Amino acid sequence: MTTHFSQIAARAAADGQIAPEELMELRRYLWGDGIVSQAEAEALFAANDALADRSPDWCDFFVEAIGEFVLNGTAPRLQCSDSEAQWLIDQIDRDGVVETMVELECMVRIIERAQNVPDRLKDYVLAAVERAVLTGTGPTRSGGELAATHITASECRIIRRVIFASGGHGPAAVSRFDAEMLFRIKDATLADENAAEWDELFIDGVLNYLKGFTLPHAQISHERALELKAFVEDARPDVRRFFGRVAREVPAARNHFGKVFGRRRDEGTDYAALATAGEAVTDFEQEWLEKMIDADGEVDELESRLLARLAAGE
Repeated sequence: MTTHFSQIAARAAADGQIAPEELMELRRYLWGDGIVSQAEAEALFAANDALADRSPDWCDFFVEAIGEFVLNGTAPRLQCSDSEAQWLIDQIDRDGVVETMVELECMVRIIERAQNVPDRLKDYVLAAVERAVLTGTGPTRSGGELAATHITASECRIIRRVIFASGGHGPAAVSRFDAEMLFRIKDATLADENAAEWDELFIDGVLNYLKGFTLPHAQISHERALELKAFVEDARPDVRRFFGRVAREVPAARNHFGKVFGRRRDEGTDYAALATAGEAVTDFEQEWLEKMIDADGEVDELESRLLARLAAGE
């Protein structure tokens, strides 16, 4: 099926466009066994590169298929390994840049869906968007008709999706890496006419870094996910018999399992306390903020609004 699929993809893209019936054929063959192989994913990248016109239906199909391969092609599901992230970057970066919006959307959607993705992929996506803002060219621009330092509504939406994604640096929270990127873009675009969404994105993002919180183990690594999957799927009789015997012969273990093995029972995480602690701006965070604001020697309008929101306890 893989060879046949590759031939269909190559034939469909040969004239620079894919007709609806050709796309239907690709869908039928790709989802026939419910599995997207690496060869099939690479055939889709080759077809995408050959297209002069990418319809919304094609973009949806491409993003869905590549995401399925990266996140569910190998166990555990919804995890992106280092090798898978590097494969994805290599496919997109063959000409040294993120060339199309569908490629960027593909990576953003993977970061949104994943339980975790390697830092190299997160950094690569944010660097591509930042580069587009600073140069005026790239996948988020249509011919570069805007000045190089304008940040568009599309770029604001992508940045917000990535920095708050479940597989982001946080996750679902803004990291210092993200906040510093927001400051760099703010400094570069301060004198320009930016999208209306930008001001709130900058303020919301930096405030989230300063006053939010994340659990130390909120994201599980790919390696740890594999270990847990192997444990859950372990069907050896001695493992089942051991835990069954514990449940029958040591009733207290049901409520005090940790004590049986000399470990204190976990009383649960006090999330309210963590949230309260996160609300407080630490000395380190205050020093960081002062350093970022003092970088250009003045307090600009956006920084003033940020400080006002911070002082108001928002």
